Amino acid sequence: MDVQTPCVNRRQFLLAGAVSAMTVTLGSLFKGRVFAADEHKTATVYGFEKKWIAKLSEIKTGDTIVFLFPREDAHSLCTLYKLGVRAGGGIGPDQDIVAFSDLCTHMGGLLRGNVDFKSAVAGPCPMHLTTFDLRRHGMVVSGQATQNLPQIVLETDGNDVFAAGVVGLLYGHHNNMERRDRA
Repeated sequence: MDVQTPCVNRRQFLLAGAVSAMTVTLGSLFKGRVFAADEHKTATVYGFEKKWIAKLSEIKTGDTIVFLFPREDAHSLCTLYKLGVRAGGGIGPDQDIVAFSDLCTHMGGLLRGNVDFKSAVAGPCPMHLTTFDLRRHGMVVSGQATQNLPQIVLETDGNDVFAAGVVGLLYGHHNNMERRDRA
């Protein structure tokens, strides 16, 4: 009986099997999906009844205005900031007035009062030190949070500034429309 040496050793056989399994699995996961460099992502915007916030002409660089939106409860704490630098979603002549929820998206830590106007960063959250970039739609800079800080959609009507909607999901809600009567 003549014994031939195998043309594929055990390591090569297992590696080829693993690569084949990964190819089949990834192919089925992404079947029919198109990935394009210019694919635009959209945010979910929840619209609410407009709420008056301030007079545009009275807001100065470095100002913060605390308000409740979209409801009048503790889970709706928000702050308007005049950053002094252009910001995504900003309003006003310099597009530097933005507003965000005051509750960290990680565990609901209160961010109000924690803002560095030099870098336009909110935080750190007192619970786990997450910081958010207020110039870039509340994007996470560092920390435990994995979601952007919900941005309040601001509108102007003449000299009046109104809160009109929320981009993103408010902390503690499955959707922004539900009431939070329990603590």
